[in-house]
Amino acid sequence: MKLRPFGILLSAALISSLRLAADETKTAKKSATMADHIITPDMVKFAAGPPVLPAGFELASLDGDMMKKGSEYTVRLRFPDGYKIPAHFHPGNEHVTVIQGAFWMGMGDKFDEASLKEMPAGGFHSIPKGVHHYGMAKGQTVIQLHGVGAWGITYVNPADDPRKKSAGK
Repeated sequence: MKLRPFGILLSAALISSLRLAADETKTAKKSATMADHIITPDMVKFAAGPPVLPAGFELASLDGDMMKKGSEYTVRLRFPDGYKIPAHFHPGNEHVTVIQGAFWMGMGDKFDEASLKEMPAGGFHSIPKGVHHYGMAKGQTVIQLHGVGAWGITYVNPADDPRKKSAGK
């Protein structure tokens, strides 16, 4: 049986319609998933952070697994006024957005308060992997980090690493 040009067009239109319907179903499922994943500020739950940074900060995981290789992650960190993070670097790119307060950042091998630059609420900084940097909170500060795991931190001065301090207790 030969398909005439009209039959070919009708077949192509039918296949196209089926693909479009399948795509719409996928989009509807994604939309439902996205709506289920909306996180309002009152839903963010902070807990004491692990000893990868100096004691006193809190962490809230919003999405992904920052310790899993290849996982896109988003977390928030809450710091008290005056909180300092010694010079360090990461094995991957890190993106920092200030949500509340002011976070002050500097680049280099040693914490130098005089060289800190203010990142006010709404500020953003993209830090390439391996770049040595440090930070300080002024006022209660919340920052959001996002990137692709596995996240890690290496202190420029190993004596600054709180994991070594807590292991020595």
